[in-house]
Amino acid sequence: MTVEEFEEFYAHSAKQLVGQVYLMTGDLHEAQDVVQEAFVRAWGRRSALYRDAGPEAWIRTVAWRLAVSRWRRRGRSAEAWRRHSDARPSTVPEPDPDTVAMVSALRQLTERQRRVAILHYVCDLTVEQVAAETGISAGTVKTHLSRARASLAPHLSEEEHGV
Repeated sequence: MTVEEFEEFYAHSAKQLVGQVYLMTGDLHEAQDVVQEAFVRAWGRRSALYRDAGPEAWIRTVAWRLAVSRWRRRGRSAEAWRRHSDARPSTVPEPDPDTVAMVSALRQLTERQRRVAILHYVCDLTVEQVAAETGISAGTVKTHLSRARASLAPHLSEEEHGV
């Protein structure tokens, strides 16, 4: 992938990838950070990006792994902070109600169900592509999709069901 192709790829897909990772993580700033970091890492291997599942899948997978690593690190850090400090975290402005409802509904899912559902329904990947990106079997992907739909159904309004 040439420099120009990479720049075009970034311009075309960065916003979409941030949106996808945001739905997986529930944190817009975190999604922006990890997608940006994934693009930085991709720059060094841009000649190999079209092998395997393609550049968007590579960026999304790296961003997801970075987010998981940060969650783990933050959890350990927060626990240490609570043990050694009386300081409180700073407040952040509230997101709009629709965003809160969507993120709340997605948080009802297990981590794997949420990731599989986002990859299939938001990223528009086939079951086979989701299986390849997550490293789980197609049958397991279908099971997680079914369970995710069942878990989300009570949280979605009639408009979101297309009624």
